[in-house]
Amino acid sequence: MVARPGADFTVVVHNALVSRRDGVACAVGAAGGLLVRAAPAVAGLAAVLVAVPALFRASSCSAGAYILYLGCRTLRSALRPAPRKGPEPEPGGPTATAARGVGRSLRQGFLTNALNPKAPVLFLSLLPQFVPADQQPLPRTLLLATVVVVHVLLWFPAVALLVDGLGRWLRRPGAVRAVEAVSGTALSVLGVVLLTGPVAAATV
Repeated sequence: MVARPGADFTVVVHNALVSRRDGVACAVGAAGGLLVRAAPAVAGLAAVLVAVPALFRASSCSAGAYILYLGCRTLRSALRPAPRKGPEPEPGGPTATAARGVGRSLRQGFLTNALNPKAPVLFLSLLPQFVPADQQPLPRTLLLATVVVVHVLLWFPAVALLVDGLGRWLRRPGAVRAVEAVSGTALSVLGVVLLTGPVAAATV
């Protein structure tokens, strides 16, 4: 569940191409966003999102709009004029794109995950299957949710470090533009899916 490609993965890769620090900050932000979503899910908020379709649709639209915004920004960056050719950057060193700051990358990772309404629903539908009938559901579900958050905290920083380790190749102007084009398209598609899903549901 954690390793599957999605908006979090795409945003972490995009930030890791800027710098190792930005990639890791974005990864930590994603884990923080999931933690915020896990807590109310364990408390039963996910059931409310399922029971009140309007609330779920509003949350989906918010997530879709933000992810679509990130996708459009990334595509615009991919279409910018190519910089003048210079020496190849060293892995972990300065890149053609200036570091954007830990705060901004942390915020992007956090919002991408925290605005996704599918996270608490996933917790609600998946975690109870691993709670034995003879145990109290709240402590066990809380433990399982913590395990998922810890996996996110391990997986996405590892992805960021891997991307940074391949920086000599990935940060070449042509590779950067290709990755930005692919990630921008992926984010835009994800955003459109989240936006159109509630609209389609509302018309049924």
